[in-house]
Amino acid sequence: MFTEYEVETFMQVPEVKELVKDLKRQFLKEEAQFFEISDHDFLSLILMTPPIGVANANGNISLFEELALNKLARKMSKGGYFLKADPVAHGMKYLIKSFDKWEETFLNAIKLCMNKTIDFDDLKSTLGDKEPSFDHLPSELKVVPYIFVRYLSSFFLPGGEDVVEQHNVSRVEYDKILAIGQTLGIDHLPFFKIFCTTFKVK
Repeated sequence: MFTEYEVETFMQVPEVKELVKDLKRQFLKEEAQFFEISDHDFLSLILMTPPIGVANANGNISLFEELALNKLARKMSKGGYFLKADPVAHGMKYLIKSFDKWEETFLNAIKLCMNKTIDFDDLKSTLGDKEPSFDHLPSELKVVPYIFVRYLSSFFLPGGEDVVEQHNVSRVEYDKILAIGQTLGIDHLPFFKIFCTTFKVK
């Protein structure tokens, strides 16, 4: 899962910082005029879009999923909010309420963040022409940038599950993972395809 330190690093990218400020002004104006949140924490809220989308794929976020989302939100919050109200977790309520309206916009912001923090031209793969499979995951982990793995685990394994384990998901959740990958422009990458083999559709 991402931590506040990684979010802080993302905020040091000028283009990301500028977009976050613009989206924050727009979001607060339209959804939560009296809600206060820092730029850092608003980027954290944006980064919560993929796991919220997967959790809400069947139209309902379970208590277990809500706890996992809150844990991830607290990890990314600036300064930590162990005994206080967490602004990212609080902001999720507004985002979930108007999720269909903001999902694509926030995913495009994440796409910019990924493009500015990952050298996709250097995203090496040992797969060659072989069909992606779960067995290829250990060898691929040795050659892909660690930050890319962190993106995927934060987006699709918010409960902190190990990326090399197999995970049970419903059909709608799996389809949502694929759809998010397509919006982010990573669906064609060999490692993303291999990562998707870790999901067993129930």
